[in-house]
Amino acid sequence: MDHNQLISLLGDQQQSLLSYQCEAIPKSQLNLPGRDFIERVLLNSSRSTKTICSLTTLFNSGRLSGTGYLSILPVDQGIEHSAGASFCPNPIYFDPENIIRLALEAGCNAVVSSTAILSALSRRYAHHIPFIAKLNHNELLSFPNKYDQVIFSSVRNAWNAGACGIGATVYFGSAESSRQIEVIASAFEHAHELGMFTILWCYLRNDHFIQNGKNYHTAADLTGQANYLGANMHADVIKQKLPDINGGYPALNAQGQNYGKFDQRMYSSLTSPHPIDLCRYQVMNCFAGRVGLINSGGPSLGSSDLSVAVKTAVINKRAGGTGIIAGRKAFQRPYREGIELLNAIQQVYMDEQIQIA
Repeated sequence: MDHNQLISLLGDQQQSLLSYQCEAIPKSQLNLPGRDFIERVLLNSSRSTKTICSLTTLFNSGRLSGTGYLSILPVDQGIEHSAGASFCPNPIYFDPENIIRLALEAGCNAVVSSTAILSALSRRYAHHIPFIAKLNHNELLSFPNKYDQVIFSSVRNAWNAGACGIGATVYFGSAESSRQIEVIASAFEHAHELGMFTILWCYLRNDHFIQNGKNYHTAADLTGQANYLGANMHADVIKQKLPDINGGYPALNAQGQNYGKFDQRMYSSLTSPHPIDLCRYQVMNCFAGRVGLINSGGPSLGSSDLSVAVKTAVINKRAGGTGIIAGRKAFQRPYREGIELLNAIQQVYMDEQIQIA
């Protein structure tokens, strides 16, 4: 896919997304992705030599090798959303081998799945593509359904399966978040001791984050703070949903409640309603880019998936983010179409005409 084909997928948003320049937080204030990101940024930290080697393997794999950007395939929805509902569109993914093959043939930097799925094929594939073992999941079989991330495996099991890194989710804002933070912070410490890197899904979950019909689970201010908490848990990479709204703190304080701390300059000086500015605020909360931000590809919506995926990648890249982690949009469609979608995302980061805003 060439440059013209790529930008045509942006439709009537081409001008807005490709010509916009951030003024609220200029790119000069960020530690930006690039070929020298490990030497320029990561080597200044206390990360061990083994962890740096694991991160180097991650950044130097797949089609984006050496660019400083990441394209990752996550498939843990068999637990998170039930295997039947997730894999009915494409039953080949009941077999873990096809999950790994999709990531490998699409040229992804890594594949994420449960430790058990990766362990099933570790001797055959762990030396071909970096494995990231997702340690905790939302178990969706209890009645009534509940939403809590519980540990399914150990850091040691992930390491034995040949994983270069581990992934985990914290539902910030939930009643269970304190326990999740403690458990995952401890797991991340153990992973770093073994020389693995860590990726944290910094998701929000609380019914109160929906106010007056507006869903603030993807608000820039609230997700930005979740990112900052995740960076303080020593995550090497943060996964976050793309922001599409702002003003979560004011909305939650509007009914006479006292929630959190915020400053009006967060909205007047550090952001604007433009989607690239909203995403840049997320990057700023990842220690000004010292911890890479990868945005979620989101659910599969059918025929619009390709254009939405490319749009998300353009916003992330131009905001100063590190890449995209896209799963359902790829594996819930025919195998070759899934590869083409992942390749289109990667092409955004390889296209030198799409610059950081």
